Amino acid sequence: MIWIYIFTILFTLSLTASQITVAVAANVGYAISDLKKAFLKDHPETDIRIILGSSGKLTAQIKNGAPYGLFMSADMKYPKILYTQKIAITKPRIYAKGVLALFSVKKRDFSSNMDILKSSSIRRIAIANPNTAPYGKAAYEALANSGLLENTKSKLVFAESISQTVSYAMTAADVAFVSKSSLYSRGMKQFRGKKHWTEIDPKLYSPIEQGIVLLKNAENKPEYQAFYDFVLSREAEKIFTKYGYRLP
Repeated sequence: MIWIYIFTILFTLSLTASQITVAVAANVGYAISDLKKAFLKDHPETDIRIILGSSGKLTAQIKNGAPYGLFMSADMKYPKILYTQKIAITKPRIYAKGVLALFSVKKRDFSSNMDILKSSSIRRIAIANPNTAPYGKAAYEALANSGLLENTKSKLVFAESISQTVSYAMTAADVAFVSKSSLYSRGMKQFRGKKHWTEIDPKLYSPIEQGIVLLKNAENKPEYQAFYDFVLSREAEKIFTKYGYRLP
C-alpha cells in the first residue's frame, strides 16, 4: 500500500510541475546552467527543457512546428523573421551582445592578433557555418574586413554551431573562431587569454546582438513569461557578463 501512496504523490507532483521548452543558441549553452539555477531559486516548480543548436537550424525547427515556447537566438535576424511571420508573439529584444574570439588549444603568440592566421603552422581554421550561425558570419566578416579571407579560404573547416567549432578546436583544427562565452565554461578555464586566445577587434564584424522572443506555444503560459522576464533582468545581466558577453 505504501508504494501506491508514494506513486500517487509523485504522479500528482508531476502533473503540477510546469514544463517549458526553450530553444537556445549554442553559444548560450555555456551560461544556460547558471541562468536556470538562478531562475529556479524563485520558481522551483518549473521544469525547464533546453534545446541547443545553431540559430538558423532552431529557426527552421520553429517554423516547422517544433514545440518551443521561447527562443534565445545568437542574433536578432532570426527572431525578427519569426516576428514578421507572426510565429513570435513578442517583438525581438536584445538580451546580450556576443564577442568573437580566436582560440587555440596550443599556446601561441597572439600579439599579432588575426595576422597569426598567415603562419604556415596554421593549416586548419575552424569556424561555424556563416549561413546559419551568427558567430560564423561574424568570423567570415572579420576575415574579409582584415584582408585575410582569400589567403585563408583553403584552411577553413566549417562546423554546424559554436559548440561544434569548439570541439573542432580541441581535436582537428589549429585555431578556431569561437564565442568568448565558450572560453568561460568550466572545461575551458585552463586556457588563458594571450597564450590560448585573443579577442577579435569588434570593428571587424557586425555587432552580435543576441535576441529573445516568446513564441506561440507560450501563449497563456505564465512560466514562459517569467523566464523571459528573468533573461532580461539585472540578475541575468550579471551572469551574461560573467560569461564574457557585453550588455545591451
